[in-house]
Amino acid sequence: MGAKTWMLVIADSNAREVLAGKPALDRERTLKFVNALFPGETLEPIGDGSLASTCPPNDEIHIGCFSGVSIIAAKEFGIDHPSKLPQRFIAAGGSGVVTLHAMHSVVDWFAYAIWKDEKLIRSLSLSPDSGIMEDIGQCLPFEEPYWSGEHPAVDSEEEKDAYPFPFHPLELGEETLKDRFGYQLEGFIDPSLLEPESIPLVRYKRSRSSWWKFW
Repeated sequence: MGAKTWMLVIADSNAREVLAGKPALDRERTLKFVNALFPGETLEPIGDGSLASTCPPNDEIHIGCFSGVSIIAAKEFGIDHPSKLPQRFIAAGGSGVVTLHAMHSVVDWFAYAIWKDEKLIRSLSLSPDSGIMEDIGQCLPFEEPYWSGEHPAVDSEEEKDAYPFPFHPLELGEETLKDRFGYQLEGFIDPSLLEPESIPLVRYKRSRSSWWKFW
C-alpha cells in the first residue's frame, strides 16, 4: 500500500452523499475559506489537484469548497493525536460534522477523528510500531469487523501474537474513506464508488507572510 492522506472534511451533514453528486467547486468561496483558516500566510495558487491526492508537501495546501462540504489537505492534519487538533479547525465546522483522516504508508499509520457540533465523537490513531496512540469514543459500525478479526493483517497465529491489533491500519484507513466519503485509494475498488479524481481541489503554495519595519 502506498496511500497517504492528511486532510480535514467539513460537512453540513453527510459528506459521502454530497460528494456522490459531484458538486461544483466554488473557487471564490475556496479562496476566502483558505485565507480564513490560515491567517498570516501568503498563498499562491499553483493549479488544481484532486481528492485523489490529499497528502500535499509541507509548503502546500490543497482545498476545495462545495455546496455542503469543504475539503482541506495540509500538514496540520497529519497528527498522531487527532483530539489535539487546533480549535480553529474544529470551530470552522460550526454545527456540522468535521472529520480528520490521516494515514502514511511508510509507517503503516492511520488516524481519524470526528467532531459534531464541535464535540469530539471518535478519535483513533494507531500503527504497528507505536500501537494504539489514541482511542477515544465508541468505535463506529464500519470499524467493528476489523476489531473482531474479520480482516486479519497476518496469516499465522505466531504473527498474530506479535501484532498489536487484528487488522492492518491502512486497510481500516481505506474503509474509513469508503464509509465517510464514498471512495477509496487502494485495494479492491468497488466500481460503484466515487472516483476521487472527479473532485477538484485548488492547490496553493504557502509561506509565512513577512514584513520589515524600518526606524
